[in-house]
Amino acid sequence: MLQTGILNPHVLDLVARIRHTNTLVIADWAFPYWPEIETVDISLCKGIPTVLDVLDLLTPVFKIGRIWQAEEFVNTNSTENITRFEKSFGHIPLTREPHLEFKKRVPHAIGLIRTGDPTPYGNIILESE
Repeated sequence: MLQTGILNPHVLDLVARIRHTNTLVIADWAFPYWPEIETVDISLCKGIPTVLDVLDLLTPVFKIGRIWQAEEFVNTNSTENITRFEKSFGHIPLTREPHLEFKKRVPHAIGLIRTGDPTPYGNIILESE
């Protein structure tokens, strides 16, 4: 029986199928449904869990080569919120692009994990290395 790390079998199944250069979306509670890709919804309530909760659990076991995020994130969030995200991103290369361009990447992802995060434009796309 798993006792540490990610315990949700649906998240584990999704992440296990991601290969070199495939992408995974980690999204907020309001992110639109995309019928083209598998969605694992782990939102419990507003704020639980957050995008960063998921990212911080994935980082030690998932080799991330790049992160995408909407550039609007910087203009709609506090400095401390931006700093929290940057701390979780660490040294992983980050590309911020217009939200409409960001959304064009979504249908090409292997899957999407929906969280309870209310952070404006806090959605991220991870590319496996």
